[in-house]
Amino acid sequence: MDGEEAVTSSTKEKKGRFKRICVFCGSRAGYKSAFSDAALELGKELVERKIDLVYGGGSIGLMGLVSRTVFDGGCHVLGVIPTALLPHEISGETIGEVKTVADMHQRKSEMEKHADAFIALPGGYGTMEELLEMITWSQLGIHDKPEYAPVHDKVAPRQSWEVDQSGEALRS
Repeated sequence: MDGEEAVTSSTKEKKGRFKRICVFCGSRAGYKSAFSDAALELGKELVERKIDLVYGGGSIGLMGLVSRTVFDGGCHVLGVIPTALLPHEISGETIGEVKTVADMHQRKSEMEKHADAFIALPGGYGTMEELLEMITWSQLGIHDKPEYAPVHDKVAPRQSWEVDQSGEALRS
């Protein structure tokens, strides 16, 4: 009986390991429809697994797609956005709960505090920087949460996440 309880407890731990996942992604849709497809697919997967979303707070681009999908699917959505980005990343109605913070440093700290793991979808330098900071914090022992840059059949490799001055993704 004790062995049975241990196995059941271990299985439950694995199933419910992540309650909230932070997704880093672009505030633009990008130049490939596969980017939007990946954001929608991830949003649906989070809903299916009943996992809440922590994200950058924008209502446009990939951020808007993944957050709207999760919110419409009945899961909690927490957006964390610096005051300076409000006019650039929120168009019309906000999605879910939005927490306004002073700057990017506070944004990353709040996102880390509320998430159990991190996923990066395509985006620009900001997306790369946010993911790299979480990886660095993990290496330094500041947190022990996993980071993922998922592979999607049609999404460009990580090196093509770079953006030029106009914000459009560079082609490999």
